[in-house]
Amino acid sequence: MSDTTWQPGNPIVTGADYVASLRGRGLEVWLMGERVEEPADHPIIRPSIDAMAATYDLAVADPELATTVSPYTGERINRFLHVTESAADVVAQNRMQRRLGQLTGTCFQRCVGMDAINSIFSLAWDMDEELGTGYHPRFVAWLTGMHRSGLVIGGAMTDVKGDRSKSPSQQSDPDVYVHIVERRDDGIVLRGAKAHQTGAVNSHWLLVMPTLRLDPTDGDYAVMAAVEVDAPGLRYVYGRQSCDSRSMQGSIDVGNAGFAGQEALVVLDDVFVPWEHVFMDGETAYTGELVERFTAYHRRSYVCKSGVGDVLIGAASLVADYNGVPSASHIRDKIAEMVHMNETIYATGIGASHEAHQTAAGNWEPDVMLANVCKQNVTRLPYEIGRLAQDIAGGAVVTLPSEQDFAHPDIGPVLEKYFAGRDGVVTEDRVRVLRLIENMTMGRNAVGYLTESLHGAGSPQAQRIVISRRADLDEKRDMARRLAGIDG
Repeated sequence: MSDTTWQPGNPIVTGADYVASLRGRGLEVWLMGERVEEPADHPIIRPSIDAMAATYDLAVADPELATTVSPYTGERINRFLHVTESAADVVAQNRMQRRLGQLTGTCFQRCVGMDAINSIFSLAWDMDEELGTGYHPRFVAWLTGMHRSGLVIGGAMTDVKGDRSKSPSQQSDPDVYVHIVERRDDGIVLRGAKAHQTGAVNSHWLLVMPTLRLDPTDGDYAVMAAVEVDAPGLRYVYGRQSCDSRSMQGSIDVGNAGFAGQEALVVLDDVFVPWEHVFMDGETAYTGELVERFTAYHRRSYVCKSGVGDVLIGAASLVADYNGVPSASHIRDKIAEMVHMNETIYATGIGASHEAHQTAAGNWEPDVMLANVCKQNVTRLPYEIGRLAQDIAGGAVVTLPSEQDFAHPDIGPVLEKYFAGRDGVVTEDRVRVLRLIENMTMGRNAVGYLTESLHGAGSPQAQRIVISRRADLDEKRDMARRLAGIDG
């Protein structure tokens, strides 16, 4: 990443600006039992920062794809900060997400914030219209500031939950769901924790949201608020990922030498939020609608996995070529199946966006049914794509000696000889693509491609519940009766 002249207070434009904006914030970040002095310089954290930086660099390289004009400032902004103004805007988000998946091969961490922006925008409008609250202008004022500064907004929805059979107010420990512990004249105080928070350490702000439909007894848990990442009382415990320590051991064994995702536990230990950054305070009746709107946006956002899938398909094709069998019929068939599944993910996600509808607030949200079908596909198909990639790669994907062995003057030449592929292929190139497949299907970036595909934006059962609710079987039965000649 090149140097930058960016200074605090200036808009963030490039990836280098973004990296500079993360320095010197004094965040309390813990990783492997130690407090991290400067996250931007930690070898395990830095790849996730560089993946986020790619969202800025794409906006510079391809402004038509990754930027748009702010309705509040009149200036061009990163598309991740945009309130959708048409179905075409919703579709453009998906196209940008797939491209970034192709460029990074991992989770680039900004989708949650983008989807939270659009969900809160419409819900705050509805609450104002029906209850006379003033949340929507507050939110727009805050968002306008984000447009001027170009900051990263993260979304914080998932609570740690404790006993899943009990509601938040029934828990023996009230802090297992984020809640308001004090209301002051100038704001509120939050306590609790948010789990599995994508890109939290790499963000500038977090949008805190309730994680499920709440009962009237859960009023203190019905809170939406914008919180600065460096606010007093915030603590971050960085999540371990498979093979993440390889980032400290060279470049070949890492697999994806440039980029990685990030998850963290975010602890809110009596964090103060001024009223101008509070967008819900006790309106439990609206929490279910918030969750449904957010998950509709976010579940169709999983078209990003098709971009990551493009990389894995390319790696499988490449290793087949290095092994000398690119034209074998069974290889061609497996790769065709991988492409079919990958495009199925993209088709359902972008179909949900094409079928977007306008909300009363004026922004556009994707079709709920197709969004959930997209995410249901994502809970399954990447696993099969990954299995086929491993099948094509062969056993070496998990039995390769280390990078240090290949570099050793004595044993290295022996490995160079016996891990060679077809004539004309550099052995190191074959090793690198095998490590990439390992990384994406079992290693660090398998978190973003597989596990996140399964549990991100809700478990598979959560999507099946929505699909069942919206299936309208009565209408389908009427269609069958009419064509079968059965009276009403």
